[in-house]
Amino acid sequence: MPGTSAKFDVLLTAGAEQDLEAIHDYISEFDCVANANHVLDQLMAVAESVAHFPERGSYPKELVALGIKEYRQTSFKPYRVIYRVAGSQVIIYLIADGRRDMQSLLARRLLGA
Repeated sequence: MPGTSAKFDVLLTAGAEQDLEAIHDYISEFDCVANANHVLDQLMAVAESVAHFPERGSYPKELVALGIKEYRQTSFKPYRVIYRVAGSQVIIYLIADGRRDMQSLLARRLLGA
């Protein structure tokens, strides 16, 4: 049914923008610029896709273990995109390789620990 879902504005925090830049730089250095551009394009597509159905994302298990269910995630494997819905906005807080120590990363970025 076209037009039945509201479109949310998608915003990236400064941290999420830095994450994208760091991912692109890393892939460019250790693989090639074409692959870095492809991954960046795919991550941006994933980020934009939550504008239509933000509730479809799952809750990050690391946060659920702490009783926190205000953030959701989607992915372009192995990268995870962590976001929160606030009114008519989707705010992306973190874009990171899911193979990292996500518990520590989420605590630092989202919980200020």
